[in-house]
Amino acid sequence: MKRIWSQATKELAQFKRDRLTLALAFILPLLTLFIFGYAIRLEAKNIPIAIQDFSNTPLSRSYVERLFATQQFEPAPLLGATAQSVLDRSIARAVVVIPPDFAEKIRNQQPSTVQVAIDASDVNNARVVKNYIAATTRFFLQNAGQSGILPKVEPPRLQARTRIWFNPGRKESLYIVPGTCAVILWIYPSLLSALAMVREKEQGTIVQVYASSLTASELIFGKALAYLLIGLLEAAIVISISAILFRLTFAGDPTPFIIGTPIYILAAAMFGLMLGTKASTQTAAVQGVALVGFLAALLLSGFIYPVSNIPFPLSFISNIVPARYYILIIRDAFVRGAGWSGVWFSMLMLIILGSILFNVTRRNLSRMQLPD
Repeated sequence: MKRIWSQATKELAQFKRDRLTLALAFILPLLTLFIFGYAIRLEAKNIPIAIQDFSNTPLSRSYVERLFATQQFEPAPLLGATAQSVLDRSIARAVVVIPPDFAEKIRNQQPSTVQVAIDASDVNNARVVKNYIAATTRFFLQNAGQSGILPKVEPPRLQARTRIWFNPGRKESLYIVPGTCAVILWIYPSLLSALAMVREKEQGTIVQVYASSLTASELIFGKALAYLLIGLLEAAIVISISAILFRLTFAGDPTPFIIGTPIYILAAAMFGLMLGTKASTQTAAVQGVALVGFLAALLLSGFIYPVSNIPFPLSFISNIVPARYYILIIRDAFVRGAGWSGVWFSMLMLIILGSILFNVTRRNLSRMQLPD
């Protein structure tokens, strides 16, 4: 243990002397937090839609006002253009055409068709527009009947009353920011540890380690311990700033998060050391972390897209992405609050994947050692 601590102390001393590495460890994670936390938005807002109201009656104008009262849409000018030309020129994402007999048919309880043309070049955005317009139309008809504008219609015998659980205010930051923290705590500890291992090879100091009595496991644990401490400091800074800027608070038992965070950071350091034993230059190490680590943590972890939406065989690869399991832990800590009963499997997977990364790194390093 003493030799492991000595290796960790040496690594921390080298880390403090390198200003570029210090910036990489503490400035870039904060920039990543700000960019991801403020820039990524999953709920579409201020969608431009154009209205062609051929009815031009109080009822049709009330319907139009209800569409824009959702605060999801903003009016787009028609300026005499047709519905198709407005969509072709990307002036609006949708066009709502109200027929001349709109008010008359509704007052007589006859079916009236409102034509909605939606730009589906962005499929997700088109689905959102379609659902918002359909829900707003149903709400408009219901309220108009209750206020006396339209004849009252007997309510359906079965009604669904929906309540949003865990995040009733639908704050996107509660979904995005914990995932961003997970990506940060995977990328930067792994990048720093990979660069540290490759630097030993480039400077030739790895030969001195081989000549000493230090074993491969002790070298790995010494470096991993150093970057575990650095990663924990990164985690404390990132989580604290997230709590201040994005109002993150613990939703339940914080012990899974407190225990899972060091395990996750240690796995990230092991991943970086594994890449460092394979890479011959620092450029190759950075590319390896960026291509393998960053893309997997961003796209295959459930950070933005649900894991269930990932097609095979990438869905199989997502099972060995540690960020996938830590995202469940950190989102549970700040959103769900289920505690150990909800995340015990994720904790187990982090331990298993971390052990696998350690064994692979140890075998790679043993092969690099000079024969006696």
